[in-house]
Amino acid sequence: MSEMAFITRMRVLTNILQASIRHSRPEISSTRVAALHTSSAVMKEGEGPQAKHFPVMRTPMLPKDTFKGKTAFITGGGTGLGKGMATMLSSLGANVVIAARRLPILEETAREILSQTGNEVLPVQMDIRDPTNVAAALDACEAKFGLPSIVINNAAGNFISPSERLSPNAWKTIIDIVLNGTAYVTLEAGKRLIKAEKGGTFLSITTPYTRSGTGFVSPSASAKAGVETLTRSLASEWGRYGMRFNCIAPGPIETEGAFSRLDPTGSFKNTVYKRIPAGRLGEVEELANLAAYLVSDYSSWVSGETLAQDGGEYRFMAGEFNLLSRVTPDQWDMMEKLIRSSNKKPKKSDDK
Repeated sequence: MSEMAFITRMRVLTNILQASIRHSRPEISSTRVAALHTSSAVMKEGEGPQAKHFPVMRTPMLPKDTFKGKTAFITGGGTGLGKGMATMLSSLGANVVIAARRLPILEETAREILSQTGNEVLPVQMDIRDPTNVAAALDACEAKFGLPSIVINNAAGNFISPSERLSPNAWKTIIDIVLNGTAYVTLEAGKRLIKAEKGGTFLSITTPYTRSGTGFVSPSASAKAGVETLTRSLASEWGRYGMRFNCIAPGPIETEGAFSRLDPTGSFKNTVYKRIPAGRLGEVEELANLAAYLVSDYSSWVSGETLAQDGGEYRFMAGEFNLLSRVTPDQWDMMEKLIRSSNKKPKKSDDK
C-alpha cells in the first residue's frame, strides 16, 4: 500500500471514529423503526427504538395488603419520587406520613392519595435541617399511627454550578438537607425504635455518581456519598436491633423539581437517551416498586446495599469503548477492511 493510500484510509477511519462519538444516534430507517415498534406502547420523543423491549410496569408488584398494619414515614413526600413511593405504599396497605416544608402541597398530596387508595395519609410540616423540627414530626407520626417501621429518606436539594462559584452557604444548604437531614431523621427514628425494642427498615434515595464523583454538583455528590456510608455503617451496627438499611441510586427520572433545577434549558434531556442502553428515562412507578420491595419483608436479608436503577446508564458511561455502539454496520465494514489491510502491510521486523 502506498503512503498516500494509507494516509487516505486512516483519514476515513478517523472520520468514522469521530462520527461515533458525536451526540447523535446513527440514523435508523423509518421502515426499521416501524418493524421494531409494533406494540401499543406510546413512544416518547427522543427515546431509542430499543425502549419497546424495556416496558414500564406501573402496577404494584407486591401483593395487596403487604404493608397492612405498618407505618411509613417519608421525607420529601409531597412531590416527585416521594409522592410516588407514598402512593405505592398506601396502595399496599401502609399508614403513610409525608413530611416536608410546604404544608399546602403535602395536604393536597395527602388528599390525592386518599382518593386513590382509600387510606388516610398524614401530612406533617417539617424542616429537615432542624433536629428539633424532625423530632416534632416523628412525635406527630407516633401520635397518629405509632412508631414508623419504615423510614424513607427522600428529601433532597441540588443545583448545577461550577464549584468555584459556590458560596459557603450554598455548600452548607445542600449538606444540611441531604446528609445532616438524613442523619437527623435516621438517628431520631432509630433511637425511638431501639428504646421501644422494635425493628425497622430504612431506605435512602441517593445517586449513581456517588461511585465516581462528578463535577458541577459537588455538594450533592459529597452529601449523597455520606448518606451511603451512613447506610453501610448503621447496617453493620444496628442490625442487632432488628433494623435494615439500604439505598436506591436512581438514574434520570423526569420530575418537575429535579429537572427544573438540573436541566433548566432541556438540553440534558435531549441527549441523555443516547447514553442509556435501555433507550429511555426511568419512571416514578418503577422506583416506587423497587422501594416497596426493599422496605418489605420480601427483602429481609438485604441490608447495607445500594441498588442502582438507571437502565444501564452508569455502566455505559464508564466503559471507554462503549461509544462505539454508535458506529453503523456499514462503518464497521469499512473499519474492518482498513484494519485487515493494515495488518497485511509488511512490518519493519519482517523486512529482510
